[in-house]
Amino acid sequence: MPYLIADDLPLAPAGQRVKIFSLPLSPGLPLAPAGQRFRAALSHPGILRLPGAHNGQAALQGKAAGFDALYLSGAAMTASMGLPDLGIITVDEVAFFIRQIARALGLPLLVDGDTGYDEALNVMHMVRGFEEAGAGAVHLEDQLLPKKCGHLNDKKLASAQDMAATVAAADRARRDLVIIARIDAAASDGIEGAAARAKLYVEAGADAIFPEALTSVEMFREVRARLPGVKLLANMTESGRTPALTAQEFQDLGFDMVIWPVPFLRVANKAQAKLYAALTRDGATTAMLPEMQARAELYDAIGLNAFEALDASIALSVAP
Repeated sequence: MPYLIADDLPLAPAGQRVKIFSLPLSPGLPLAPAGQRFRAALSHPGILRLPGAHNGQAALQGKAAGFDALYLSGAAMTASMGLPDLGIITVDEVAFFIRQIARALGLPLLVDGDTGYDEALNVMHMVRGFEEAGAGAVHLEDQLLPKKCGHLNDKKLASAQDMAATVAAADRARRDLVIIARIDAAASDGIEGAAARAKLYVEAGADAIFPEALTSVEMFREVRARLPGVKLLANMTESGRTPALTAQEFQDLGFDMVIWPVPFLRVANKAQAKLYAALTRDGATTAMLPEMQARAELYDAIGLNAFEALDASIALSVAP
């Protein structure tokens, strides 16, 4: 069990050893709840940029690139498992992804919570499970199962009242988790209908609104005008219904957060497919060496030497 010296902690007698049951193995990770850290990141000037990370290694690369928070997409999780994004992943499976990312880097993480995994008690179970795994925020959507990617056709919507009950259940269960309500109603109900839903969800306890699959700059601008003072999340997915905009452009439209859900997985997948093709063709990986991460780079990224030094400092051999 890891320990900290209390001199580094507030409200503890100097020199006392305090057992920290939730301290991850990786050294230097923050002790403040992830929800508090996500709120702090959101409070900084400018739009909060949330690139996707589908595993711990991708999360480390996102942190190294200088981002302050990351996003865990349901589509990326299921695709990495060889499954479609149709709401068939479970709370425990998502928690596994959350844990590996949270303990790898310590950045606050926004997690895709799909529809909340059924009725109110299941939503509350999800919220507690995600918080315990290390999530800082979750977004819930107002679709019915089997849910779809927001940029696909023929989505089936839950009633606004049922979605408000989902948000209220999440609000009741959380400790620090930031709750974002995703609205898939713009295509069927227009901006006016989507904004009416948003106001109901905010009243139920949502901290922010995620209007999904908006198809024009004018729609983004209208959402901002109809929801003054409400934190807003934009989704910049490639080949979707939303026009290609930069983080600065979303900020200029009055949005507070933007996610890029799956491109990092897609880039990795294409590189892996190229490697498999080269190995099939050549019987060797030699042709791909210039595009491959060097062993030293991998060890540096995962902190191998730091872990070895930590182990040596704890398990130092002493002669009898």
